Amino acid sequence: MSEFWGFFPLLQAIFTFPQERKMLEKERSSGTFMLSSYFISRIVADLPMELALPTLFVTITYWMAGLKPTAGHFFHTLVVLLLSVLVAQGMGLALGALVMDQKKAAVLASVLMVSFQLAGGFFVQHVPAFIAWIKYISIINYSYKLLLGSQYDENDTYPCDSGLCLVRDFPSIKHVGLSGQIGAAVALAIMLVGCRLIAYLALMRTGL
Repeated sequence: MSEFWGFFPLLQAIFTFPQERKMLEKERSSGTFMLSSYFISRIVADLPMELALPTLFVTITYWMAGLKPTAGHFFHTLVVLLLSVLVAQGMGLALGALVMDQKKAAVLASVLMVSFQLAGGFFVQHVPAFIAWIKYISIINYSYKLLLGSQYDENDTYPCDSGLCLVRDFPSIKHVGLSGQIGAAVALAIMLVGCRLIAYLALMRTGL
């Protein structure tokens, strides 16, 4: 969930500004509207579709995956995923505005997301020290931590060879940890605003 809904909105958003650059240059040269007006309206106009698809996805797959069948856990998961989608979209907007070349931006986005995926803590638990810092800027790392927190508490257990083991000690969960939920949410919120600010400044730099 955290990986697919990191890649999909990111790659979708990358093409927003490069595809509309000529139109935007024409409209801006005639003074039709301010850059800030275009930027805000473009983001707001995309929100319904950006949020509708992941909402539908979670509504179907949550129950199929056998996750905790309570309204509280379901909505917790949904909110986390929607926040992750908005952050990934913001990163896509920033990359598209910075590069303004669709192919180069797509390649850069793929490299970044694969790096975030590997440092996220699910596939690789022993990340070399010289690249371990990537997890602190990884959307997937924070999304994965929050999604774990939507299902498990620090004292939850599961059946194992020795009887009952703590969920927090399971290898792929222990590496990320169940603590620091508020910190992860704050980090995503900062990325949510920061990426859009970078995108706006990048558009200003192009002289639009």
